[in-house]
Amino acid sequence: MHTVAEVRTGLSKNASRKGATLKRPYIRVANVQGGTLDLTDVKEIDVPASQVARYALQAGDLLLIEGNGNPENLGRSCLWRGEVLEAVHQNHVFVVRTRSSAELLPKFLELQTQSEYGRNYFLSCAKGSTGLSSLNSSQLKRFPLLVPPPAEQHRIAEILSTWDQSLARTQRLLLNSRAQWNALLGITLHLPSSNPDSTSATDSGGFPASVQPGIPTLTSVPAGWRRIQLRDHLKEVRRSATLGNGESYTLVTVKRSRGGVALREILTSAEIKTPSQFYVRAGDFLISKRQIVHGACGIVPPELDGAVVSNEYTVLNSDGQIDLRFLRYLSESRYFQQTCFHSSIGVHVEKMIFKTERWLKWPFNIPPLPVQQHIVEVLDTARRELDLIAAQIEKLKQEKAALMAELLTGKRRVRLPAAEATT
Repeated sequence: MHTVAEVRTGLSKNASRKGATLKRPYIRVANVQGGTLDLTDVKEIDVPASQVARYALQAGDLLLIEGNGNPENLGRSCLWRGEVLEAVHQNHVFVVRTRSSAELLPKFLELQTQSEYGRNYFLSCAKGSTGLSSLNSSQLKRFPLLVPPPAEQHRIAEILSTWDQSLARTQRLLLNSRAQWNALLGITLHLPSSNPDSTSATDSGGFPASVQPGIPTLTSVPAGWRRIQLRDHLKEVRRSATLGNGESYTLVTVKRSRGGVALREILTSAEIKTPSQFYVRAGDFLISKRQIVHGACGIVPPELDGAVVSNEYTVLNSDGQIDLRFLRYLSESRYFQQTCFHSSIGVHVEKMIFKTERWLKWPFNIPPLPVQQHIVEVLDTARRELDLIAAQIEKLKQEKAALMAELLTGKRRVRLPAAEATT
């Protein structure tokens, strides 16, 4: 890389400053995302007046993250287009500036560093280093760039921009659909959504977005609905599992933000550290006592029927008057999450323990069973539409990655018109 581009290190935030300084906006790791910039929070730093030019960013610079100990950050890059006037860059953000004499398109440079080819090089540098995952300037200078003629670089960038445009359109569609989903959730449940991207205002009181610490307040009872305590229709189920010698058991976990019940691991009885285990069945409503403040609850899917959990989980069944699928959607309401928070005790949000018996005493507005089932149908349909859009985004990302792997390494060459090929 060093033959066609200059690698520049950034300004240390904690370095002592001598002499006159000037305040300048500076770009740090949090601002540089994969292919995009997040400029919602740009901080300022004192720069020695004599070094302002040395650290100033120029349009066309490639911003590239050294890693800073996190392999996910390693080599993350984005082009700078002069979005913030007089900006400088932090020492954890390299600047790669194409030499004026080089026939290298900055956009092509960005794409190659973001490709699987570039990613593999950066990871190999991290594996070969001692200490935390990071990239130094010498390793970056040795990046083995594969550079086709300028006209082919332009055409490759144009082709890949088509995928970017499709991705951007589909992501906007997903964003709009999620807003509609949250609105539909609020209408059908008569409660505002707890999802972080909800259009309703939220106040997490300094807690993570997955936590809803506000005071639970129910709306008036909708016509035809009843106000009940959940203990009237839900009961905790404990199916003790006697661990047999040498037998294997499926352990499950519950993801935060209502991400569902998922396989954790398969262990033999000797490998299970907690001897008290309990069977779960398909259709059970499962709550993680340590993670429910983050929304960790869901229904056990058929493929995990017969799995086991420790007493760190609450397993609930219904008497038939509450459809547990309806309860699963009710868990997406802010009120539900607030009741879970106020039913948990602990000195820190990550150490809070859910008290089932306390939670079951909270009042909820519940419709008749046929209405619950109709709401489930409506929300299932809307959820499937969201899932289809999300799947389309993943497919576009995979297609783009596969195309990048071929176009940016020369495995597939772009055919150029004769006029372009000779320029």
